[in-house]
Amino acid sequence: MTDETLPEPDRIEGAPHPRETEILYGQDAAQSAFLDAFATGRLHSGWLIKGPKGVGKATLAWKIATFLLSGQEAGLFGTPSLHVDRDHPDARLIQAGAHPRLSLIRRPWDEKTKKLKTEITVDAVRGLKNFFHMSAADGGRRVVIVDAADELNRNAANAILKELEEPPANTTMLLVTHQPSRLLPTIRSRCRELRCERLQADDLQKALEQAGHHIDHSESLATLAGGSAGDAIRLLNHDGLALYGELIKLFDRLPRIDRPAALRIADACVGKAGETRFGMTLDLIDLFLSRAAKAGLLGEPQAQGAAGEARLLAKIAPDDRAARAWAQLQQDLTDRSRHGRAVNLDPASLILDMIFKIEETAQGVAAA
Repeated sequence: MTDETLPEPDRIEGAPHPRETEILYGQDAAQSAFLDAFATGRLHSGWLIKGPKGVGKATLAWKIATFLLSGQEAGLFGTPSLHVDRDHPDARLIQAGAHPRLSLIRRPWDEKTKKLKTEITVDAVRGLKNFFHMSAADGGRRVVIVDAADELNRNAANAILKELEEPPANTTMLLVTHQPSRLLPTIRSRCRELRCERLQADDLQKALEQAGHHIDHSESLATLAGGSAGDAIRLLNHDGLALYGELIKLFDRLPRIDRPAALRIADACVGKAGETRFGMTLDLIDLFLSRAAKAGLLGEPQAQGAAGEARLLAKIAPDDRAARAWAQLQQDLTDRSRHGRAVNLDPASLILDMIFKIEETAQGVAAA
């Protein structure tokens, strides 16, 4: 593959890359916080852009980068804004991935496995030394985007920390993170935070339309996506709504399950063709357990992810005792899933094991 055809780890299939996204919906507070710091001369060298996946964190990082590199003046002509005309020379260079004063750090391509690496390695960070040296030649501002900082391995994280401790002059580092608790405390302490929130229904709809997904309002999609445009697009791309419906139908018979139906769901995750479905199945099982735990504490949900879900959750999670059981199972299965993927456990075996653990927990809840 050439550099132009390599898959981008920070691109969601079926959506424009964050650098190409024209309008950032739902994150006015984060934009205003940055613009206020810029306008008052309190521009920090390191920024931690945090929040759930798919809500616009990377888009915010690219908009900040474009704003800084194009030499804009916040609020010079009215309401403060990160907007930069797409025809601006710096904006066009950024769109082309060719701006000499912008460095993007993300998971690299592994030529041996012909896949993206599972983490950001120190080699990807070492290139910053040359970047800082070369980009200093024109005396302009420089920007580094790390997406996502959660994926830095230990050596890479320490290398980033060193740059944050001794930041080159006129440099801004933007670290996108979905799980800031996974970062080194020293990295967090050296960055100012910008929090991106889950999208409200109207903003979610607008974000999906901007990405080219013109759909009627869907209660199930909005419920399962949880305010994440990225998650909504993944669900649409990979038939996630139908798969969640299958899981609800399977679990509807709890505390017993239909073994042949469980086997069909597990077998669909096998092989090259089942890789995407495997990941989606793991994510939706995790979501189901989260919703079961929440139902035990808060009662039957107002919105359903699939037909019959509310009735099912009311049955298997009637009280806070059940909520604790489902929350514990979610944690256990998250660990099991992470380990299973790390050692390349057979997908069908892993999915079946998780389903049987759900059956076992439901029986324990019913018997108590």
